[in-house]
Amino acid sequence: MLFLLQFEQDVQPLLLYAAPIIFIFVALEYWFLRHDPHHHYDADDLKASVGIGVGALVINGLLKALTVGLILFCYELVPWRIPNTWWAWVLGYLGIDFCNYLAHYIAHKQRIWWATHVTHHSSEHLNLSTSFRNSWTQHIKIIFFLPVWLSGIHPVITFMCYQIDLLYQFWLHTEVITKLPRWFEYIFVTPSHHRVHHGKNDAYLDKNFGTTFILWDRLFGTFQEETERPIYGLTKPVTSNNVVYLNFHEWRDIVRDVRKAKSWREVTGILFGPP
Repeated sequence: MLFLLQFEQDVQPLLLYAAPIIFIFVALEYWFLRHDPHHHYDADDLKASVGIGVGALVINGLLKALTVGLILFCYELVPWRIPNTWWAWVLGYLGIDFCNYLAHYIAHKQRIWWATHVTHHSSEHLNLSTSFRNSWTQHIKIIFFLPVWLSGIHPVITFMCYQIDLLYQFWLHTEVITKLPRWFEYIFVTPSHHRVHHGKNDAYLDKNFGTTFILWDRLFGTFQEETERPIYGLTKPVTSNNVVYLNFHEWRDIVRDVRKAKSWREVTGILFGPP
């Protein structure tokens, strides 16, 4: 119990500290694009993004103790320890980023995991506020990070790396930034790469899953350069800006399809087959 309290004191709430800066940049982008008929903010879309984001923040707060408890349980479970050195931070961040890549990839390949991610792709616009569209059920994917929690790296390091990796993704959701220097585009995920990921163009589907490093996509064959203007949104568009619907419509459809299934094999196909 004392370790839990100490851990919560040591971990800095980076997302909370960054919130004012995030809202300032959203406001700047909104003002900068206000007269652009092709990229300007849609009022209803913005309200939906903010509503989803606020709900996600509330859920994050409610589940924080559970998340922290799981991380500490895993850390205490293994008998080895990695020294708290600079390279532990490097290993921790690489581990978190790779697990994020893997979770992101699987979320596009299996329907039950897609239900935890589809909310993020529901907008037909791409701007900084789109980054707020984090599904209210995304915490189920915490199991993909178990290898990092069980690595023996101190929980403060892994949890801080987790927050930094999440914050990095904010600036990727914009059309204001075009291309960056070639060396940067080769190593890191950029807005250009992430525009491809949000595109529903045939050439862009299921590409660029990286969150900080695009190297994973280059290594595993899921990389796609931005070669044409992306068309955003889902291949089966949603027509509602209701935040509850945007979070749970895929779960509703899964339940409906499972009820109609005539065998366990069919149920398995519904849950773990492609979306």
